[in-house]
Amino acid sequence: MKTLAILTLTVALLACGSGQQGSATASGGSTSSGGARGGRGGRGGGPGGANLPVPVAVTSVRRAAVPYTIGANGTVYPIQTASVASQVDGIVRKVAFREGQDVAQGQLLFEIDPIPYRAAYNQAVANLERDKATLVNAQKEVGRYDDLVQRDYVTKEQADQIRANAGVASATVAADSATVSNAKFNLDNSSVRAPISGRTGQLLVREGNLVHAAGATPLVVINQIKPIYVQFAVPATNLPDIQKYSSANGALPVTVSPTTSALPPSPNDQQTDAPPGTSISSGDPAPSQPSQPSQQPQQQQNGPPSHPAVTSQPRTNGANGAPSAGPVTVNVPQTTGMLTFVNNAVDTITGTVLLKGTFTNTRGELWPGEYVATTLRLYVQQDALVVPQQAVMTGQQGSYVFVIDKANTAQQRSIVVGRVADSLAVIAKGLTEGERVVTDGQSRLTQGAKVNVRGLQTAASGGSVP
Repeated sequence: MKTLAILTLTVALLACGSGQQGSATASGGSTSSGGARGGRGGRGGGPGGANLPVPVAVTSVRRAAVPYTIGANGTVYPIQTASVASQVDGIVRKVAFREGQDVAQGQLLFEIDPIPYRAAYNQAVANLERDKATLVNAQKEVGRYDDLVQRDYVTKEQADQIRANAGVASATVAADSATVSNAKFNLDNSSVRAPISGRTGQLLVREGNLVHAAGATPLVVINQIKPIYVQFAVPATNLPDIQKYSSANGALPVTVSPTTSALPPSPNDQQTDAPPGTSISSGDPAPSQPSQPSQQPQQQQNGPPSHPAVTSQPRTNGANGAPSAGPVTVNVPQTTGMLTFVNNAVDTITGTVLLKGTFTNTRGELWPGEYVATTLRLYVQQDALVVPQQAVMTGQQGSYVFVIDKANTAQQRSIVVGRVADSLAVIAKGLTEGERVVTDGQSRLTQGAKVNVRGLQTAASGGSVP
């Protein structure tokens, strides 16, 4: 029995050793096979694994005159506002203007029934003439009684009485003159005239209505809009610079433009690495990119038609004058005025100081109550080194750009950005004039990567000076 047990255990041990050796052999074969495959298709292992150049768009570092500006949101206010009201009671017989019409100072606006006021004026004039005649007679009697007193024909008491009567007559004439002036005032105010030049608003009281001198509702409101104010607030930290350059350069220019000037972008607009306002179709697309769809508005499923992209780039014309596919141009109107008011105190709640700019508004571009984007220019920095803002990237070590050398190789370089002006970044350190920097395609670049330059962007597409 012992011998049989020992034999059985020996056979079992031999069987286990054979299984482990087979598994190891199979595993080694698989590793070898995988290594062979890796040798044939690994990264950089053969001609098929070579890295392709990355398509990018570049622009040259250049110098430009860049203004230093302060931006703020502003509100348009009229220079003057006049609530035209009646100073007499009566029925409105005539409205001599149209709603929204420009009127001049002194122009007739309303006529209130003048009949009772004309009658009162005529009565006052008649009373004045009567009392003037009485005064003349009283003055003559004073002269006669003075002569009679000297001859002792009348007493001094009688002469004093005549002199008092003459004084009463003189006072009556003065009171009548005041009554005539008041009656003339009421008669003149039955014709309501414009107190200032400006544009009329909505007509609040129409023909045939009874108006009162003490009425709370005005007849119409006139706003003077030529010239016009734009009021805006800037942080108080900018006040020293505003005072400095105001005293050095005189009145500072202020530019305003409407805050809403373009259609919102459509959800179907293609998202790219291109800078804002630049269409990929304006450059040379990568060879592997498919043809772009038509830029004409298409009816979305269960929704409104999509809008074409809105940019500041001009749209070129195709054959026969037809517009070519591309972004739509929207010209944002701008108006320039001068800074004419700096408030004498800083708002302690908001930490801002109130400013006002005056604009001639000859063509009526600005309207009272309108919200505008306001830009105050302090000075212009000449020969500033600039690149498009979209060329600047931000990493853990700060700002950097990709510079393309003569061998079309991307080199990552740290830079110092002095400030940003509109679509341009002013470079304080790290770049020199004429170097090429990447403006589109940075997300696919690494240090030392080969690039395929799609086309050197011009100054118009690479950023504009505000």
